[in-house]
Amino acid sequence: GTKLGYIGDYELLSEVARGGMGVVYKARQSSLKRIVAVKMIRSGELAGDAEVKRFRAEAEAAANLQHPNIVAIHEIGEHDGRHYFSMDFVEGKNLAQLSAGQPVPAKQAAEWLKAIAEAVQFAHQRGVLHRDLKPQNILVDAEGRPHVTDFGLAKNLHADGGVTQTGAVMGSPSYMAPEQAHARNDLVGPASDVYSLGAVLYELLTGRAPFRGETPLETLDRK
Repeated sequence: GTKLGYIGDYELLSEVARGGMGVVYKARQSSLKRIVAVKMIRSGELAGDAEVKRFRAEAEAAANLQHPNIVAIHEIGEHDGRHYFSMDFVEGKNLAQLSAGQPVPAKQAAEWLKAIAEAVQFAHQRGVLHRDLKPQNILVDAEGRPHVTDFGLAKNLHADGGVTQTGAVMGSPSYMAPEQAHARNDLVGPASDVYSLGAVLYELLTGRAPFRGETPLETLDRK
């Protein structure tokens, strides 16, 4: 296939995901000869020095979370003015792809959620909130173990009350606690992540997200 080029020590092999925050690539780290994931933050997401500092601080906090159900961050860097971080590469699918709008057997859903909840509690005990828990951010490996990714990174990208130019609120409306949906960032805490875990469990059991409107703003109104 076509080579996507290098970012620092990483040879980009293929694009594996694309989201609001950036693009994730499967990559080979040349010096250590290992496969990793590299997430490039979309240019323009981190505008000023203060945002870059916040992003790096949060990524460093997340990098200190060593837990079997949390995707470990290895390195935080910059390439041509774009920030990136490298992390474990999890071979598998996310919960959104696995459920694909269909209910998951209750026992399976409960097992996944127990492991995810324990990982989230581990992070909370170390002062790190996730703030954007959703099926897309939970990867299930070949052995069926779930891994939570993107810890704490959502809050830093839109710290100005959570509204981007398009009027979208930070996070993913279907899974957001009411205090997040209303951009009451002063009230966001561990309970907000617990709310999102409940919304993820609801979707696994029913095949659809709670409060899904036709548009993100409609979804928010249903809170």
